[in-house]
Amino acid sequence: MLKLLTALFLFAALPAVAQHLEDRLADPAQETRARELSRELRCLVCQNQSIEDSNAPLARDLRRIVRERVVAGDSDGAVLDYLVQRYGEWVLLKPRFNTQTFLLWLGPVLLLMLGGGIVFTLYRRQAKAPVAAAAALNAEEQRRLDALLQDDEARK
Repeated sequence: MLKLLTALFLFAALPAVAQHLEDRLADPAQETRARELSRELRCLVCQNQSIEDSNAPLARDLRRIVRERVVAGDSDGAVLDYLVQRYGEWVLLKPRFNTQTFLLWLGPVLLLMLGGGIVFTLYRRQAKAPVAAAAALNAEEQRRLDALLQDDEARK
């Protein structure tokens, strides 16, 4: 009974780790390159997964295209350029730094610098602001203060 349960668990786990054998390249170096490239590309259906991790039909098609380009002898950059040209910059999990994406890359740094500048300016203004000196009391106010202090001492 234990052997049967173990076999069932093993067979149930096979689809999770299996890759279609027809999708693999014969050359292990090319297969490794294709897998690394696939990890850099976004599944256009899933949007937060690489095509290497996705089971969507479109991801499977993109993996096939990557493998075809690798077998054709394209460099990594050429494969990525081909897919960007065909599907747009969105296909890259890590967008390239260019005029269209510079705010994406520099935005957080610029906001942090702006916030730091505002805090620094406010701190400097507060440090430079003269502390308002207490105005001297006129004779009537001084007499009332003395009377209040004497009353307070008398109550103790």
